[in-house]
Amino acid sequence: MANNIFFLVPVSAFVALSFAFYFFKQMMRESEGSDKMKQIALYVREGAMSYLKQQYKVVSIVFIVLALLFAIMAYFGLQNSWVPFAFLSGGFFSGLAGFFGMKTATYASARTAQAASKSLNQGLQIAFRSGAVMGLVVVGLALIDISVWYWVLGYFIDDTGAGHKLIVVTTTMLTFGMGASTQALFARVGGGIYTKAADVGADLVGKVEAGIPEDDPRNPATIADNVGDNVGDVAGMGADLYESYCGSILATAALGASAFSLNPGMQEKAVFAPMLIAATGIFLSILGIFLVKTDENADMKQLMRALNRGINISSLLTAIATFVILHHIGLHNWVGVSSAVVCGLIAGIIIGQSAEYYTSHSYRPTQKIAESAITGPATVIISGLGSGMISTAIPVMTIAVGIIASFLCAIEFDVQNMLAAKNLSLGLYGIGIASVGMLSTLGITLATDAYGPIADNAGGNAEMSGLDQEVRKRTDALDALGNTTAATGKGFAIGSAALTALVLLASYIEEIKIGLLRIGHTTLEFANGDTIETDKAGFIDFMTYYQVTLMNPKVLIGMFLGSMMAFVFCGLTMNAVGRAAQKMVEEVRRQFREIKGILEGSGKPDYARCVEISTQSAQREMLLPSLLALAVPIVTGIVFGVAGVMGLLVGGLSAGFVLAIFMANAGGAWDNAKKYVEEGHLGGKGSAVHKACVVGDTVGDPFKDTSGPSLNILIKLMSMVAIVMAGLTAAWSLF
Repeated sequence: MANNIFFLVPVSAFVALSFAFYFFKQMMRESEGSDKMKQIALYVREGAMSYLKQQYKVVSIVFIVLALLFAIMAYFGLQNSWVPFAFLSGGFFSGLAGFFGMKTATYASARTAQAASKSLNQGLQIAFRSGAVMGLVVVGLALIDISVWYWVLGYFIDDTGAGHKLIVVTTTMLTFGMGASTQALFARVGGGIYTKAADVGADLVGKVEAGIPEDDPRNPATIADNVGDNVGDVAGMGADLYESYCGSILATAALGASAFSLNPGMQEKAVFAPMLIAATGIFLSILGIFLVKTDENADMKQLMRALNRGINISSLLTAIATFVILHHIGLHNWVGVSSAVVCGLIAGIIIGQSAEYYTSHSYRPTQKIAESAITGPATVIISGLGSGMISTAIPVMTIAVGIIASFLCAIEFDVQNMLAAKNLSLGLYGIGIASVGMLSTLGITLATDAYGPIADNAGGNAEMSGLDQEVRKRTDALDALGNTTAATGKGFAIGSAALTALVLLASYIEEIKIGLLRIGHTTLEFANGDTIETDKAGFIDFMTYYQVTLMNPKVLIGMFLGSMMAFVFCGLTMNAVGRAAQKMVEEVRRQFREIKGILEGSGKPDYARCVEISTQSAQREMLLPSLLALAVPIVTGIVFGVAGVMGLLVGGLSAGFVLAIFMANAGGAWDNAKKYVEEGHLGGKGSAVHKACVVGDTVGDPFKDTSGPSLNILIKLMSMVAIVMAGLTAAWSLF
């Protein structure tokens, strides 16, 4: 029966891509406005595509080198021979998802501004449905990739009995997640450096020093700033969540194959379950997209309610549909596993609501940050840091409750035997299903995130085109909502990353088992003299064999290294933004000084030079942090073996998760505190309070758009690298 219903997976992918194309064509039929609006949109579009083309050239070199490395490992029997191809396909589809999303966003901004000149609801509809193209392309391409690889590997890999075939198929498929993660990291880091270099330069010189409005056409960095919104927050986010989505589905499928290896019929159902849940989520996400609409003159809370209506209804219907599907295929403990999906959905909603509370200027935390600006920029920064740190409590507790609840649901609340071998496998499968549940409505949740930069660019286009103040007021409302949805999306992304990374830890052990069997290591001999056949060993057996305990110095060293990686990675990306922004500030000051008539409006800024500075800086600065993330898990495995790698992944996950939440929420709150003042509170635009808030927003820019969002890719990429290199780690390590 499970095989018969699997067709829903490729069908749902086709439906997602069809609706993405429909929304794209619907947007393209709308008016792009005046010739001036079209010209500005063209500048942004050309700059974004030029940057992406250059980035893909650099990333292609890295991918070719890594694919050759995996091919060499496969030749010497340390790697599955399919891995180089899976790795390349994952990177290709991740990049393709980002490309399609950004192409849509750069066409949608002027059309959103033009629609906002008619009504707030029309502006919201165009921006949101254009963002939905990103969401639907990501889930559609992901499930096509998964479906094709499942069929191809199922055909070519031999069945050796004991459930081994599906274990090999799913763990091999999991490795294309490394390709997606690698592409996502370069997209996030490079795009984040690009956008924040331009943003900081535009704000510090334009708004603070020259006293001109945001997105003013007299500011040379304005076009680069608008380009950056697309390359960082659309292409980067799309590539990021593509790999989260694939990683959660495939890691859970691999755990299902392992947990039910002795029951072939149930094993296949456990493998299909996460794919079917994701497929169902696509259909219901599309329904939710059509439910997003608002009244004219809506305030921030009403706009947020309009978006939440679509997300919450999609989530509720997905939860109900999960019970029906898992019952229909006859999955073991279908009620418990379905309940684990509900745990993931609820956790995602709570994390999103928490991010909204701490970042929206409709609520007191952000308003207090704005009020602290009365005494200057220093108190704005202190208040934002404190609020960001406090904001980590709810997401961390939510993930903790979600982990234990989904684990217990999957083992039918057998608390007395939680860590028995069978229950441990089932419990980890439950956690994996919860991560799939959290991401099952990605089609609509990613739409709310991609909507943000479209609305931001629409505001920039309206300002540079000289549209009426009423239009700018509407685009500012959409933009402020976009800041909140972006913070919500970032919280959602890091929450799903935490669950996915936890499941990847278990998948790593499964890959170590396969690596040992590949090199002929058929028996595990423990310190007390006991032995067990490798193919029959469970998670606890491997923990004992490799002495993965807190008393093992290799584990402790790994944990410190993982925690360090989160901070070093953030430091490198923050400094990269600082260096790039410094060049941008100097260039904008030079143009104000040397090009006559810019501030009077009679001279034309050199936009292209600012775009060039951001592009060159991003390409150069993204390499070190990205390559470090690839190298550290490999070196740790070679030096400290499996125990060191497990410590590294745990340390990176725990520190990276909390740090990412802090940075995303603090940055979002600083940004919206500035928006709160710009709406006329506490003195309004141009006041001392406003200038202090601009400084806070400048500090928060790399927090929320470069370092913070890159961390969730870092923790998953280190896990993926460890999984792909498991064969080498199993074969040899220094200690």
